[in-house]
Amino acid sequence: MTQKIYNTALKSNDRILTGDRPTGPLHLGHLVGSLQPRVELQRHCPQTVLIADLQALTDNGHQPQMVADNVLNVVADYLAVGIDPGRTTIALQSAIPALSELPMYYSNLVTVGRLSRNPTVKSEIRQKGLSESLPVGFFTYPISQAADITAFQATLVPVGEDQIPMLEQTNEIVRRINSITGEELLTECRPLLSHMPRLPGTGGQAKMSKTLGNAISLGAKPDLIQKAVESMYTDPGHVQVNDPGQVEGNVVFTYLDVFHPDKSEVDELKAHYRRGGLGDRKTKRILNDVLQELLTPIRERREQLLSDRTYLIEVLQEGSMRARIETNITLQRIKASFGLDLLGELQLTQH
Repeated sequence: MTQKIYNTALKSNDRILTGDRPTGPLHLGHLVGSLQPRVELQRHCPQTVLIADLQALTDNGHQPQMVADNVLNVVADYLAVGIDPGRTTIALQSAIPALSELPMYYSNLVTVGRLSRNPTVKSEIRQKGLSESLPVGFFTYPISQAADITAFQATLVPVGEDQIPMLEQTNEIVRRINSITGEELLTECRPLLSHMPRLPGTGGQAKMSKTLGNAISLGAKPDLIQKAVESMYTDPGHVQVNDPGQVEGNVVFTYLDVFHPDKSEVDELKAHYRRGGLGDRKTKRILNDVLQELLTPIRERREQLLSDRTYLIEVLQEGSMRARIETNITLQRIKASFGLDLLGELQLTQH
């Protein structure tokens, strides 16, 4: 599966870091774009999945409780789709002190001009309408992301092409620190690019997004799934059932391509639709059946997990503790090389 999904060959010593901002329920776009690949990747490489609550606050600082309330929902989503906490470290960003301290050191090595030129940041500021009210945390989040990646000494970071400038900035910081200290303290990372196309939202005009309200969440009830499918954009020129229809740009067929298990049947449906005689109501009914079958076991498993809050917290605590130990090694090496370890031998936690 990894060879089909990704264009980068995995190496035996690769370490993967990936994650999500807990700003809402995960959805079908996450399932095909990142969750299913993580399930496969955990069989091949050490992998950390970071619930980036600190990063979520960079544009949600006015509603911190919303971010906090979504953390365990995301953990449940991970486990419900098959991410194994025995193979994958599931950690909470705010529970790992090194991820807050390292950005302070890195921020002294990055100029405001360099951050301003980061095309990913510029694009997201524009998309989120933050130009007049840009939080400092959002402007500097490439530095925080660099700290996340380097703290875990990750060599592979699954991203979309639009995120490559973020990794380039991370590698600039790595090279700068290695040059200043005269040591190979940090390791450069490379992108793990997916061949999977971004799943469009139900309206067909944008990618599936929590904030745009065009998504089908992993925990969606049957009636909500059906309602979302019925609202999907098809071919506006396909007025009558017998009219020839266009498959390209038709969201229903895009989803059938991704989720229908029988590709030959999808090809037959496409041919029938193109020549006419196949109505949108039938194609949507077929897609609804496919999605109901896909999401029912995930939803049921998710509900079961959410009923056991203690277990979800334990998973997050255990993963975060492993992550704290791992990232503290990187932090202490950086501090020692910067000459900031004068109290390194003092056990400040002892009384």
